[in-house]
Amino acid sequence: MDYRKLPRGEEQISVLGLGTSSIGTAGDREIEATMTMALENGINYFDMASADADPFPAFGRALAGRRKDVYFQIHFGANYDGGKYGWTTNLETIKRSVDWQLTALKTDYIDFGFLHCLDEEADLQHVLKDGILDYIQRLKEEGTVRHIGLSSHTPGVVHKALDAGILDMLMFSINPAYDYQKEGEYAIGGVEERQTMYRRCEAEGIGISVMKAFSGGQLLSAKTSPFGKALTEYQCIQYALDKPGVVTVLPGVRNCADLRRILGFVNASPEERDYSVLGTFTPQEAAGVCVYCNHCQPCPVGLDVGLINKYYDLSQAGDELARSHYNNLQKTAEDCVGCGHCDSRCPFHVEQVNRMQEIRDYFGK
Repeated sequence: MDYRKLPRGEEQISVLGLGTSSIGTAGDREIEATMTMALENGINYFDMASADADPFPAFGRALAGRRKDVYFQIHFGANYDGGKYGWTTNLETIKRSVDWQLTALKTDYIDFGFLHCLDEEADLQHVLKDGILDYIQRLKEEGTVRHIGLSSHTPGVVHKALDAGILDMLMFSINPAYDYQKEGEYAIGGVEERQTMYRRCEAEGIGISVMKAFSGGQLLSAKTSPFGKALTEYQCIQYALDKPGVVTVLPGVRNCADLRRILGFVNASPEERDYSVLGTFTPQEAAGVCVYCNHCQPCPVGLDVGLINKYYDLSQAGDELARSHYNNLQKTAEDCVGCGHCDSRCPFHVEQVNRMQEIRDYFGK
């Protein structure tokens, strides 16, 4: 298992986490076995936005003596009264739900306390002004909450939350169907708006945990994929991990069999993870956007084309460290000889030779 450091913290988080939205129907024994398998294979990040209450007590039992090995992402606004999930922004209901989740998980602290599923600005403003944020910040001051996060599907709402300076972590839906289809058809936000948000998160040190990496399973079947062609789970996971700011991807699993298959990603070959096929069916409005995939490699003169592009985009997004990182590269855009190798290999039709000149002019090197 690989790990990535939380930008605003010391936590080392597994690149594969675990989503619990579908596991509740598996039964207590299978839920505990799945949790145990995850821990034994190095997974340490668990999102607890479940469709029902069943996973919480089972996870609590499986954790006996191992709480320090786990990071829980708990949602302030996910309510489990009656055993099933419900969404709420009622402060008193949130307090009761959080208390219940802590008790069920047999813990007295929350690693990541998330403002839950805020997709409209009005909901965000309610959370910011009517006591919910104050409540979670008070818990953070007391040590009950270690980090504050937000889950959302709307780039505009995310930008407002980033403006408020309250986040250490963001949970966001990242997959090719959402990133490269027309706004509103599969997701909120156009291609460049979503890419800009990812870059801003990295520039400001906000980690991203990824939900819906498979677009609810749509991308895994040619019949349901918006592209008319299927991708694999490993391609989708790698695609998400290559986005700026991403720390961990959280596939939802139903049982041990699902988890065992997902864990195969850890030892998958580069060919199995390669998602360059996307370049053959992404729509016109997505063409010309560098996604840092490095499928143009190897560069004849040794440029890390993806990383050069990434530092350029991050610097433009306001990351003050990006220029320094760029200047520390062994080879920069200045070393490009304009051979066109990258242009001919780019699955997203980026004119990298022209872009290298643009980057050279921008950095002055």
